[in-house]
Amino acid sequence: MIKKPNVCAPRKNRRPLKIGRPTGGDIPLRICLLTYRGNPHCGGQGVYARYLSTALAELGHRVDVISGPPYPKLDSKVHLVRLPSLDLYNPEDLFRMPSASELSNPINLLEWLDISSMGFPEPLTFGLRVKKYLKRYRHHYDIVHDNQSLSYGVLSVKKWLPTIATIHHPITIDRRLAVRSAPTFLEKLQQLRWYSFIGMQKRVSRRLSHLVTVSNSARNDIAVDFSISPENFRVVPNGIDTEQFHPIPTIKREKNRIIVTNSADTPLKGLKYLMAAAARLRHECKFRMFVIGTPNKNGTVARMVRQMGLGASVTFTGRVSTSDLVKHYARASVAVVPSVYEGFGFPAGEAMACGTPVICTAAGALPELVGDAGMVVPPADPGALFEALKAFLKDPDLASRMGNAGLARVNRQYTWEAAAQKTLSVYREAIRDYHRL
Repeated sequence: MIKKPNVCAPRKNRRPLKIGRPTGGDIPLRICLLTYRGNPHCGGQGVYARYLSTALAELGHRVDVISGPPYPKLDSKVHLVRLPSLDLYNPEDLFRMPSASELSNPINLLEWLDISSMGFPEPLTFGLRVKKYLKRYRHHYDIVHDNQSLSYGVLSVKKWLPTIATIHHPITIDRRLAVRSAPTFLEKLQQLRWYSFIGMQKRVSRRLSHLVTVSNSARNDIAVDFSISPENFRVVPNGIDTEQFHPIPTIKREKNRIIVTNSADTPLKGLKYLMAAAARLRHECKFRMFVIGTPNKNGTVARMVRQMGLGASVTFTGRVSTSDLVKHYARASVAVVPSVYEGFGFPAGEAMACGTPVICTAAGALPELVGDAGMVVPPADPGALFEALKAFLKDPDLASRMGNAGLARVNRQYTWEAAAQKTLSVYREAIRDYHRL
């Protein structure tokens, strides 16, 4: 049985804050951060919610994160408000049959019908649950920050409170790649149905005056695909958690050891191009490639590993803890990010923070993030990945220089405190504009 979505109330005893006039930098805000998925181990949404909320709280602001399952792991200074759903994508009970009492709830029924017809309802239904929640508790907050649900429910919230949204990257790119890669007409239709929520997200985002995105590349691409003026966007790069991701001098880098964290078997992550490069690389040198995660057993990547006889060279680790991931980075000669598109590129930034030399594609924001502190190759190009890998593995001095440059770049430019400060500027701008209307 699913719990009723009356969950946690906001923290009590909040100091009232008058926001009818511009607020100074020393006045704490009461922030409501929305994230329809909060998984801290998979995808950027959970990472963003966790680290941004922590940085905002450390700057003295009061932050509630409202999340659907899977829920994020948050700092003790941040309050988590859980909004239960049917959670039909839970791998421990995938696509279970809801009970009659669960389906008596109209939002639950909508969620189940949409999933049953091969859609992805989570952004929509999460927003509807948020609308119900904030209708009751809206007076507890000064600003609402939506983390890419872009649901119709957010438009209702916008009537009550200043509201902004972060769009990490244009999901239209995911859709194009998924449809293009689908082998049959029926599977192409299935992909189009899955991504049908994009229409809602486009309509909602056009009606929000303040949007945040994480790179210039993402801003330009979203502006085109969503038909939004670039002037509506504020670019706030993500930070990298350098307290967790850092060099480990006591661990020696192993010769010809490669790490890849893009294990998702989706066209966007470009892992199939890296497998094709690996098939060529084994004729040049003996190497070990560690792919963090587990691919779909019947997917393209697993099939390529079997067909190309890469089993002795490529190891899929399954899920690992953050501390073990950092040790993987410490042992690696090089980290590879073969994505076809990235709105920001956490895997590249985390590798750089560990002092691991990076090879990435010129896809989306990756060139902005890496700059001249890594080797950038064309996307979807196995030959270019092969040449870059060969260059790094045969020249340890080059790899070492790039690793040091990447570490310095992250420490200089990508901190969560800086991201929080820039986000606060957007909050205050949105609050001022809201009360001018």
